[in-house]
Amino acid sequence: MKTVLDAILEDVREAVSADKLKRPPADVRRMVADAPPTRDFHGALAASFGLIAEIKERSPSVGPMRAENLREAVPAYAESPVVRAVSVLTNARHFGMSVERLAAIRKQVPQPVLRKDFIVEEYQIREARAFGADAVLLMANVLDAARMSGFLDLARELGMEALIEVHTSEEIASLPAGARIVGINSRKFQSASGFVGAGGTSEKDFSLDPGVFALVDELPAAALKVAESGISPSTLEGVREKFQAALVGTSLLRDPRGLRACLREFEEAAGV
Repeated sequence: MKTVLDAILEDVREAVSADKLKRPPADVRRMVADAPPTRDFHGALAASFGLIAEIKERSPSVGPMRAENLREAVPAYAESPVVRAVSVLTNARHFGMSVERLAAIRKQVPQPVLRKDFIVEEYQIREARAFGADAVLLMANVLDAARMSGFLDLARELGMEALIEVHTSEEIASLPAGARIVGINSRKFQSASGFVGAGGTSEKDFSLDPGVFALVDELPAAALKVAESGISPSTLEGVREKFQAALVGTSLLRDPRGLRACLREFEEAAGV
């Protein structure tokens, strides 16, 4: 049975092929030379517990974000004492964003910016740097150990860091020896259910399994540990015990009270 991840990856590969025609690899390499200097993603997360705050138009699990929250996001994140880095989804079909949006957002925030996408080719890593990204997401349920290690090396050659995402003990065992930032994602992408798809909407997210955060004890001791997905101000205290950061998006971008109200609660829960 085809999973949600299978469907997304098919679309990603088509999009990368189209991007290469629009912006050939040689052009991207030239753009890298003119990209702004990288900001220290690892250093930002290591300083003290905080958030990687996300920006996306929609998600396959719950549908559209609130328009007014999206309008507040960039200035609110830029000013917040708890936001250590900003995550920008660059997948157009499933999240409504682009790498061009990442470049525009990076000019408006002082924090390092993570390109969050389904990275399947070296081209996307060079493209991330060309458009100003300071870090990229590498997913262990998408890449085998050899490609993940090679992509990590390439990101660092370009001056970026990588957040490596895992979901299972088997994926933790495949981590490159040099992994410095590892995230556990509670979202069950390797499932055929729990997602509303590109045209749906839901008030509740049925694609989460917060129990996987217990795998934190299996992560490399020296790595910075990030909890991803399904985190709210009320659950942040438990996360803070063993993780150095939390990646938060939907709870901020869908809060009916507004993004700033939710962000203030996160700040209070984090003690800043």
